[in-house]
Amino acid sequence: MRGISGDTTLVGLSGAVRADTVSGSLEAQGVTGSLRFHSVSGNLTVVDGSGSSVRADSVNGDMVVDVAPAGKPTDIALTTVSGGVAIRLPHPADATVEANTASGSLSNAFEGLRVSGQWGAKRITGRLGTGDGRLRATTVSGAIALLRRPPAGQDPHGAEADGAPPTGTPPTDTPLTHTPADKKVL
Repeated sequence: MRGISGDTTLVGLSGAVRADTVSGSLEAQGVTGSLRFHSVSGNLTVVDGSGSSVRADSVNGDMVVDVAPAGKPTDIALTTVSGGVAIRLPHPADATVEANTASGSLSNAFEGLRVSGQWGAKRITGRLGTGDGRLRATTVSGAIALLRRPPAGQDPHGAEADGAPPTGTPPTDTPLTHTPADKKVL
């Protein structure tokens, strides 16, 4: 997929996906193949990604990657100059981690990973589980957040495993996603 400035949403695709944009953002939901994204200022959002790899680079776009617990190792490589990076991995996860920022902040939700650097360059390094997967994230001035998915069957918002809201929580009919007129859905 190639674009200049329009945003694109990919839902439930399998197989390899390559997207190149100048300023358009990409949202990928439930994509099961490898994903390659290149942009100057577009943002990348991956929700429930379970492909074998996610590779993305941008000059000033933000990147949010949510990896579904697929049971297979994933190779993630994200690079941006001034954008922020947030990665949510399943718990437990299997990955060798190396995340670097020259001047941004770091946030890490996994015990056992080393966070180093107080002034200037900062890093998160180490191995989660068997280390079979690979996670590399680099930004010059953006922040990096390494987040942990709750274990399967647990909802971070307190819902029961069957999806019912907890007692006292009003139901909501608000859709999780919306599609503005200028967004392509494939």
